[in-house]
Amino acid sequence: MGPRIVPIALLVLLVGIHAQLWTGRGSVGHVEELRRQIAAQQAANDRAMLANERLAAEVQDLKDGLEMVEEKARSELGMVKPGEIYVHVTPARK
Repeated sequence: MGPRIVPIALLVLLVGIHAQLWTGRGSVGHVEELRRQIAAQQAANDRAMLANERLAAEVQDLKDGLEMVEEKARSELGMVKPGEIYVHVTPARK
């Protein structure tokens, strides 16, 4: 009976470790899910970084010159300079 206890204990320990590998906190599935979450977060970070760079460039343009301010006022707010006449041309219907 004594010599069989060691192999059985080792087998139980091996089964426990194997179960932990497949179902526990650091399991293969859990690690793969974390990798997917990291990839999704990195993609979101990249999109946010591009948006931030675009906004930073726009802010720099607004600080550097009045051309950008004038363009925004004309296109977004429909403003015109004194003495100008605003003409809106619509495409002909077919």
